[in-house]
Amino acid sequence: MNKRTLAITLLIPFSILTLYAVWQVGYIGIFDYHRHSPAGWQVFADLVVALILVLSWLIADAKRKGRNPWIWVALTLTLGSIGPLLYLATTKDGEKAG
Repeated sequence: MNKRTLAITLLIPFSILTLYAVWQVGYIGIFDYHRHSPAGWQVFADLVVALILVLSWLIADAKRKGRNPWIWVALTLTLGSIGPLLYLATTKDGEKAG
């Protein structure tokens, strides 16, 4: 399975889960859930660290492929993992591999 197929396979159910969560608790509610305990802080911090690592790769890869990285950065900062998944799902087959 190539990166694009994997990204699309993950993107669809994860987007549905995200929409459901936002519908149930609101956008702010997703963040609010993590502020009530040190365990929640750790999970949130882990997500931030992981997304920073992903963004460091994504920015370099997008520049190398001649794509504007900043739309993907903005999507990642507002939608989390959906941003990088969309980036991979929209990568053309002919683009240089990252």
